[in-house]
Amino acid sequence: MALLMPKILNLSDGERHELQKLIDKHKTPQQLVLRAKIILMASDGQNHREIARSLDINRQMATLWRNRWLESEGKDLSILQRLQDRERVGAPAKFSMEQVTELFALACSSPSDYGRPISHWTARELAEEIMFQGIIESISVRHVGRLLEEAELKPHASRYWLTPPCG
Repeated sequence: MALLMPKILNLSDGERHELQKLIDKHKTPQQLVLRAKIILMASDGQNHREIARSLDINRQMATLWRNRWLESEGKDLSILQRLQDRERVGAPAKFSMEQVTELFALACSSPSDYGRPISHWTARELAEEIMFQGIIESISVRHVGRLLEEAELKPHASRYWLTPPCG
């Protein structure tokens, strides 16, 4: 039974140089260094088993990155882009941009405007109010906190929300 040899990788001198620069650079993330090493070793004619043994990884990883490199050949991508993970799909967004904007508008308003006897909004109070108004059917306190954090909104720490403007 004949052994199947992995596909040959032919790197240009420029590609080889760029990969080596990534490996030598101290600030390159280690996962990218490992991928660059896999590609260089594959271009030197090593098979998946040899690469895996030498780098202390499994054969599937060596196979994966050789194949990804070959798939990206001819595409207008930089060396760094060719070594990146693929985009992950994930779940669709649960809330529309309009709903999130309504949440932010609520966070920027005074709680007393909504009959809340508090001086400033908390994530719990915001979650309760936005569900009470029917803008969002259901949202966790933690998710409200994450949305505010992403938008860098801090209603609990801003003087604007704590004191009315002087006039």
